[in-house]
Amino acid sequence: MPWLTLTIAGLLEIVWATAMKQSDGFTKPWPTGIMVVGMIASFWLLAIAMRQLPLGTAYMVWTGIGAVGTFILGIVLMGEPVTPARLFAAALILAGILAMKMAS
Repeated sequence: MPWLTLTIAGLLEIVWATAMKQSDGFTKPWPTGIMVVGMIASFWLLAIAMRQLPLGTAYMVWTGIGAVGTFILGIVLMGEPVTPARLFAAALILAGILAMKMAS
């Protein structure tokens, strides 16, 4: 159950980070509100997952899910560039997440 909680927390990190970008410097109320709610929920679920998972594992996986997820949404929704170097960097983060899961 802590891994599912951590995964949801990571997915919510993607939500709040994307909403932060869409808020245009907190000038748009709806994206700003989504960001705040997503951030609170993400941190709350991370804290719950940390009850049973080691700090380093939980935090690394949480940030990794957020980093890779926002990278993908940046490409799909915002037209950010896809380059071999960026794909390689994202693959390394994903490999780190999987290695951390296997090591736990």
